[in-house]
Amino acid sequence: MADPRLFPSGSDDRRDDSGRRLYNPYQDLNIPYKQLYDLPTSPEFLFQEEAIAQRRSWGENLTYYTGIGYLGGAVVGAALGLRDAARGAEPGEPAKIRANRVLNSCGSSGRRFGNTLGVIGLMYAGIESAMVAARDRDDWINSVAAGLGTGALFRAANGPRSAAVAGAVGGVLAGAAAAAKQVGKRYVPAL
Repeated sequence: MADPRLFPSGSDDRRDDSGRRLYNPYQDLNIPYKQLYDLPTSPEFLFQEEAIAQRRSWGENLTYYTGIGYLGGAVVGAALGLRDAARGAEPGEPAKIRANRVLNSCGSSGRRFGNTLGVIGLMYAGIESAMVAARDRDDWINSVAAGLGTGALFRAANGPRSAAVAGAVGGVLAGAAAAAKQVGKRYVPAL
């Protein structure tokens, strides 16, 4: 048996065929498999206050609503562009011209609708985050106020009457979405 001072930590003196000592870097790691790979499934928070508030940050909120608005608007705009391209097709037109018409129409309408809904999402998220910061509360009132403000601000350039109507529509839509969310939480089972 070899001198224990040469092989600290209880390492063994295993050798290969040529007489060299084999080195096992994991021999002193007595970590159970479960401890090493059993990761938590719930989110981890640095401060307890973060765990209490189940809400996205203002930056995440801004990115989410803007992205969803742009994506939804682009899809709807592309569908409307496809419809317009199909209506504008002429009999006897070559396939290359039809494909060009479809791509141009879908791209133009998709970009226009996507930008419009992306800006609406951006304004809504900004106003809602400002309301949460001002009231220090996250409830349906913030959503309705953000809908009112977004509609009014989006149509403010068309005059006060148009801004008032758009604000009312935005408030009603935001209130309906908040009510639908509460109904969904209450009556739809979690998957």
